[in-house]
Amino acid sequence: MLAPMEPTAIFQHKGYELRCGARALDSGSFMPTLVVSKHVWPSRPRTIAVANEGHRNVDDAIAAAHAQGLAWVRDY
Repeated sequence: MLAPMEPTAIFQHKGYELRCGARALDSGSFMPTLVVSKHVWPSRPRTIAVANEGHRNVDDAIAAAHAQGLAWVRDY
């Protein structure tokens, strides 16, 4: 049996792709996930740690991942 896919949103920002997702937790909340990739070589994806605050819905978790991605690009 295949595991259900995580809800994901993809954003483009300053030459980077931000793949923001929400992973369901046993508690019924959602943990944000973030993978950042450059649009030019080398484009290896990087998994970025996002603070796990146990968001109540998917949209809040994706918004938290997006905010962390914007901060990562700004500070990189």
